[in-house]
Amino acid sequence: MRIAAQYSHLNGLEFLLVHKRQLWEEIQDVVRRVDAEACRTKVSREKRIRGKLLYSPKEMNRRFAELLKSQGWRENRINYWVTRDIRLIRQTLTLPPEQQKHEIEQAGQEPIFSYNQTDFVKDRVAIEVQFGKYAFVAYDLFVKHLAFYVGDKIDVGVEILPTKTLQSQMSSGVPYYEAEIYNVARQGRGVPAVPLVILGVEP
Repeated sequence: MRIAAQYSHLNGLEFLLVHKRQLWEEIQDVVRRVDAEACRTKVSREKRIRGKLLYSPKEMNRRFAELLKSQGWRENRINYWVTRDIRLIRQTLTLPPEQQKHEIEQAGQEPIFSYNQTDFVKDRVAIEVQFGKYAFVAYDLFVKHLAFYVGDKIDVGVEILPTKTLQSQMSSGVPYYEAEIYNVARQGRGVPAVPLVILGVEP
């Protein structure tokens, strides 16, 4: 595969080029090593294209995962406690998890355990590979990457998406790069408040 398009949000790419060039090289190499044609394994059951051979999102995700893990990218998660009182959440947001729970209990509220998980993290860079449903991209960008950045676990997040060229040869509901950078752009220049690199990949 190849990186056909890229968008740097809040200087995410510039950060990689200056501070994490080796990781940027690894990411590019992983994309190059994914054999897109080997992932064209899904026989469509959709009415309009029944029987057509499509690129399989699961197979693409699997191949990206294998290659990233072989380079030392590992799953990471941030644990935290929430409650229904927004003011209390704001007060405890930056505290360590144990202290969050204690403060919520001291305020007479019920602490509820929660977490955010990212599949690939290495040296303060997080990667999400998203060939699933389009709704997951917003969660990646506005929740996962942001939570890891605010929690001081990463300096930049990378989102890998199919371009429209690739997405048009996949099943319905799959996100695509062009639509997702539009969604970011219409939020304004500073939202989400985390440096990102959004990559559009295709065969």
